[in-house]
Amino acid sequence: MPELTDFELSNAATGPDPFRLSEFAADPDRDAIGLLFQRDYHCPKCREQVQTVASRYDEFTARRADVVSILPEPIERARQWNEQYDLPFPLLADESKTTSDQYDQPVRFGAVGSLHDMVGRMPEAILIDASGDRPTIEYVHRGTHPADRPTADDLLERVDELATARVDG
Repeated sequence: MPELTDFELSNAATGPDPFRLSEFAADPDRDAIGLLFQRDYHCPKCREQVQTVASRYDEFTARRADVVSILPEPIERARQWNEQYDLPFPLLADESKTTSDQYDQPVRFGAVGSLHDMVGRMPEAILIDASGDRPTIEYVHRGTHPADRPTADDLLERVDELATARVDG
């Protein structure tokens, strides 16, 4: 699993701008955070994922969970997405891809893949337990192809498992 690393990125949607993970995770009303690392601006599966999560966002917040989408694009592109989808959660612009790389977002096709996100970058989802004093990564899904990503149901199930483990632990 990647190490939980703080980051600060520009936010094109709801929430603080700039967005700082450590501050977001410190909110006592939030027990879990799902980070969704997207492939690129044009990716239809990425667009579908953020729209689906947005339509079911109340199910996440009812579980004291939040979602953050990270797009490896300039802030202008992230703003264009938000204008189309009006997301109820943060949509961060990681133009340099530094944060995506810190969290080991998979890239296929070696050097060629790293030159073009649509070809090389694969989706990644990370679930952070933010309920304690020190947030920890509890789940990582690294996609091996463009459609290989957890569904909203998968993410909600992981949030429920995390809550159950907290109660049982």
